[in-house]
Amino acid sequence: MEHIKTPKIENVRMLDRYNSKKTSAGTLYLTATHLIFFDTENNKESWVLLMHIGSVEKLPITTTGCPILIRCKTFLSVTFVIPKERDSHNIYTSLLVLCQPAKIEDVYCFLYKSNSDKISKSAGWDSFNLETEYKRMNVPNEAWSLTTLNQDYQLCDTYPKFLFVPSSVSTSILVGSSKFRSKERLPVLTYLHRNKASICRCAQPLSGFNARCMEDEQLLTCILYTNPGSEYMYVVDTRPKINAMANRATGKGYENENFYDSIKFNFLGIENIHVMRNSLSKVVDLCEQRNLSMSQFIGGLDSSGWLRHIKTILDTSAFICQAVNSGKSVVVHCSDGWDRTAQVCSLASLMLDPYYRTLQGFQALIEKDWLAFGHKFSDRCGHIAGDSKEVSPVFTQFIEATWQLTMIQPTTFEFNERFLLILHDHVTSCQYGTFIGNCEKERVDLKLKDRTFSFWGYVEEHKKEFLNPLYSAQVETMSPDLSPQNIRFWRGMYCRFENGVHPREHVYDILLATSEQTKSIDDHVKFLQKRLSYFKRKITDGADMVKNSLFSKEICIEPMSYNKEDNIIQSMNDAFDNLTVMEPKLDEAHKVAIEWKSLREAVSCECSTDSSTKKYHCWKCGNVFCTRCIDMNVPLPGHLSQEPVPVCHGCRKIVSRSSTESS
Repeated sequence: MEHIKTPKIENVRMLDRYNSKKTSAGTLYLTATHLIFFDTENNKESWVLLMHIGSVEKLPITTTGCPILIRCKTFLSVTFVIPKERDSHNIYTSLLVLCQPAKIEDVYCFLYKSNSDKISKSAGWDSFNLETEYKRMNVPNEAWSLTTLNQDYQLCDTYPKFLFVPSSVSTSILVGSSKFRSKERLPVLTYLHRNKASICRCAQPLSGFNARCMEDEQLLTCILYTNPGSEYMYVVDTRPKINAMANRATGKGYENENFYDSIKFNFLGIENIHVMRNSLSKVVDLCEQRNLSMSQFIGGLDSSGWLRHIKTILDTSAFICQAVNSGKSVVVHCSDGWDRTAQVCSLASLMLDPYYRTLQGFQALIEKDWLAFGHKFSDRCGHIAGDSKEVSPVFTQFIEATWQLTMIQPTTFEFNERFLLILHDHVTSCQYGTFIGNCEKERVDLKLKDRTFSFWGYVEEHKKEFLNPLYSAQVETMSPDLSPQNIRFWRGMYCRFENGVHPREHVYDILLATSEQTKSIDDHVKFLQKRLSYFKRKITDGADMVKNSLFSKEICIEPMSYNKEDNIIQSMNDAFDNLTVMEPKLDEAHKVAIEWKSLREAVSCECSTDSSTKKYHCWKCGNVFCTRCIDMNVPLPGHLSQEPVPVCHGCRKIVSRSSTESS
């Protein structure tokens, strides 16, 4: 809080990125975790998580005030015009410090407290186990075994403590290979296919122009022998050849085929982190421009090179997938083995194994290939203040490449686009401890499991939101058509906020809302059918009572006092008066929404516009609310199943009042 000099500023204007004439006036609040703008005229709040802020820029002063441009890692861009220059400077300097803390212990996850008592701090932390994942792949076995050399991270401090290597290798071979590889990242198993072909990962060798290491050569030979059905294996260097050759001048480089037996060496040309960072920057600049013509947009997208980079990553992954599927093992590396290597190993595994295309399997894939094997999340995402040249959209590219595959074969993935967007947002939000740190050892040292919440606990609680309604688990190994015309611009990611701070509506949200509405109406119909059956039975019973009453001996007809017709009518009235309907009358609590408002017309609740906040329909009134304004587990009297459903606070009171009165 000592960094917040001006916590509240009035008469601030928020500019619309696409329409300079459209502005909102209100009050700007700066807290320890969020920047909040309250539109006083429309009674509407806009929230920006500080950890999501990628850059803050002071624009030239105008006659109306001092503008501050905020660009977020979620591709939200928003400009606030502050009346006084002093207030503007205070907000600017505060944001610079708060959006990138100096210490890792100051990031959001160590302050975050869940607003749901259904998610405990321990939820999700034990949902993945590296040894269990390898057992699923039938490892260890006669060819592969677990080594304990890295139990205390002494062999390689950026690798997991559990490493699987060929059973035939000795300790001296592993130690020697480790010393010959950059960052001690020696070749180890990351995926074993059912045909015994494997994917191993490592870093570049310290070969220079002509150096060699007998232990490293022996290790690769042992990896080849784990797959008896193949006479050779591939070594894939994901870098452009010119980059790898340049590294030889610094004592690094790539494998010399003359020193390694039975390998086929391939360069596959994925650019480095600096090229990728600049490419994405061009895409962001392009999406922020107004009134672009078609040729300008297509030309700008092409000159950014972004889609070409995505296609190269997918092509490399497909090459590895095809090699393994045909029975050939593959050893993969880039420079240090934690960026491009993570991308292609995980994507190749995704294509090979249908388990990784489920929600649980995708979690296991990320935990294994990204978290356990040391992708530098803190550095690449800029979680704390540091070298800006270390920031790069490596994981963003993996998420997009996965999305491209879901577009090419949409029925093969259990999860939907929303899950990928939420995953991307929370990698940079630092709300959960899952993606904090650069390797497993750092996360263990920080005791994140005890001190923070897990993202996977959140996913499990909101699982229904992330399911693909088109999912059909039929494809074993994917063979995606990666033709250029199938590689699309991901508007849902990069233009999510083209309508302002509110994110775009996703097609999966529409499908899920329609499915939920149908389910609600079907449940209500069953409830009404049961009531109709009840009243039909009562009417039948009543008719029988009247009939029995009219002809019973207990009714005496006295002709002198009544005529026959009056006597029958009186007897019928007496019979109906004796009917008792125990079922309560239909009241306000038994009604459910037949028509649901469109998510695009969400006007009932505007208290939160955080891009990670899903909007929900109230199943009783049909209006749209955020998670803070809706109760998620309320059985409706108008539903036969009595399953808990989302209900707004107002409708919850009606249901509770009715329950109290009936009891």
